[in-house]
Amino acid sequence: MSEPAISVQNLYRSFGELQAVNGVSFDVAPGSVCGFIGANGAGKTTTMRIIASLDYPNEGRVTICGHDVMNKPAKVRSLIGWMPDHFGNYSHVTVLEYLDFYARALGYRGKERQMRVQEVMEFADLLPLADRFSNKLSKGMTQRLGLGRSLLHDPEVLIMDEPAAGLDPKARVELKHLIRILAEEGKTIFISSHILSELGEMCDHLLFMNEGRLVHQGDAESLRVHGKQAGVSLYRVHVVGPAEELANWAAMNPNVEFLETLRLGGRIEIDSADPEKAAYLLARMIQDGLKISEFHREERNLEDAFIDLLEATNQPVPNPIVSPPQLPINS
Repeated sequence: MSEPAISVQNLYRSFGELQAVNGVSFDVAPGSVCGFIGANGAGKTTTMRIIASLDYPNEGRVTICGHDVMNKPAKVRSLIGWMPDHFGNYSHVTVLEYLDFYARALGYRGKERQMRVQEVMEFADLLPLADRFSNKLSKGMTQRLGLGRSLLHDPEVLIMDEPAAGLDPKARVELKHLIRILAEEGKTIFISSHILSELGEMCDHLLFMNEGRLVHQGDAESLRVHGKQAGVSLYRVHVVGPAEELANWAAMNPNVEFLETLRLGGRIEIDSADPEKAAYLLARMIQDGLKISEFHREERNLEDAFIDLLEATNQPVPNPIVSPPQLPINS
């Protein structure tokens, strides 16, 4: 079995009376994409800064490709690319000059430096922006610049803190595409977010953190089947008429829970996974006078599953962990 690309063992970090990281342990396999998820203030950034050798734990051990972060920080920094949620860019410095400066700082010289900067700019689609000032870019362009900077020394492990925060839907799709390409090239990607749906399809493994503790780890499906998912099913129901009619009907039926109002109806939870039970309830809706225009089963979303998990483990539910609005993406 290969050595973990990232190994975190019994990690603690406090700031005064605040216990930001409280006994966190996990491994990340080489070449995988691992999502690190939790609400703002859950302890994600503190954990990532320790992994990136930018902070010290009160207790615990972190290794990158077998090298201890505390004992060999210079070696670790040669192996990782760090993309923080905010980073400095400078007025009157173009995108090309920005990357060239960091390539020099990393020890690249002459034609090798020029070639490496060119490669990174091509990958991150920065060539059209070469002459733009680095502090005059859109959010999406700035994130691509940050990604390019973190890739200059061709790291084995890429650590990304909230890289998609504030991006429009098109920029999020482009970022996900770049991350999957890097993973296919064998790089290990460790990426944080407070938006579960953002990482669900992209990541091989998910870590969920709340109040400084790791509360779940596994793939997206393992979270969906946790807790309430067993023995229940979710349905999206569209009605002709006010959505309140569906909510009122569900309130009168002990086998159904109304979860949320949608523009054309709502989402309900049925206390059975048996399709015949769903068919019976649909017939009851129609018999009781509801005008149903659409009725279909849907997968439990990660937000619902995570909240169920926290309730099952008596953890405080963070506020908010929500998906961004799904806007149309022009091709």
